[in-house]
Amino acid sequence: MNTFGFAAVIASGLGAAVLGLGAPANAAPTGPGNAEQTISQLQAQGYNVIVNRLGASQLYQATVVAVRPGQTYSRTDSGVPGADHPTTTVTGKTVYVDVR
Repeated sequence: MNTFGFAAVIASGLGAAVLGLGAPANAAPTGPGNAEQTISQLQAQGYNVIVNRLGASQLYQATVVAVRPGQTYSRTDSGVPGADHPTTTVTGKTVYVDVR
């Protein structure tokens, strides 16, 4: 792979990573609701949700304290040898939800 092609792959991967970090903040449900509803909405949007509990209450009684971005997994594929425009596909995204 030539230097320009390698630089393009790195740039597209970094661009996807930067865009992916802002997504959980925008994806967080707004308004009143319990933690169970928030977690369900995030899962419906395709997130792998990891719950951090602060206390022992049930999820339907708990409130969301914070929603934080986690790891986003992606892959970059040029499609065919010599292709000018590689594509980046997000294969998995994680979000951490703190509940109390």
